Amino acid sequence: MLKRITQSGILIALFFCATMLKAEPVGYETLSPAQPTRNPEKIEVIEFFWYGCPHCYSLEPLMGEWLKNLPKNVDFIRQPAVFSELWGKHAKAYFTAEALGVVDKVHGDLFDAVQNKKQKLETEDELAAFFVAHGVNKTEFHDTYNSFLIDAKMRQAATTAGRYGVTGVPAVIINGKYKTNGPLAGSHEKMIEVINQLIQQESQAK
Repeated sequence: MLKRITQSGILIALFFCATMLKAEPVGYETLSPAQPTRNPEKIEVIEFFWYGCPHCYSLEPLMGEWLKNLPKNVDFIRQPAVFSELWGKHAKAYFTAEALGVVDKVHGDLFDAVQNKKQKLETEDELAAFFVAHGVNKTEFHDTYNSFLIDAKMRQAATTAGRYGVTGVPAVIINGKYKTNGPLAGSHEKMIEVINQLIQQESQAK
């Protein structure tokens, strides 16, 4: 009788351990189906963000440090998410900065203005003043902001997050196959670890 109880206890313990090991998070989800990348020769990393998101703001310094040592075989893409009209206004600001070639000048300051200085930066005039303060010609800003190129990017952005199953930010997609975010990885620092791990994995696969 005692032997039978002992065996049962061992089996329960083994089952419990196996369940715990199986449930341990790996820090990412596998996308199904996988999405095509814009350059098959490189490992694509897409960061979904919103300037009004405090978690994106917290991640930004870590991403900035990570970008300083970006492997040559990695194609990094910032992708503003568009989940509302307000998000769309901030996305349009990013696309305008990208088209004008001033992302490095304004990206961090846009985060700071919205998160710390509590500036709305929602209207075209508010954004124009912000860009002009960063050395952009006012007429050039308005022309770019209202261009066909930006309109096309905005229409595309409206559906991009859905393709990758992104429902919140920040979120990072690795090579069209994997998604990681704070809840999945456990922290922003671990997100960077997961990104690096998957880049290495995909590089070896190539």
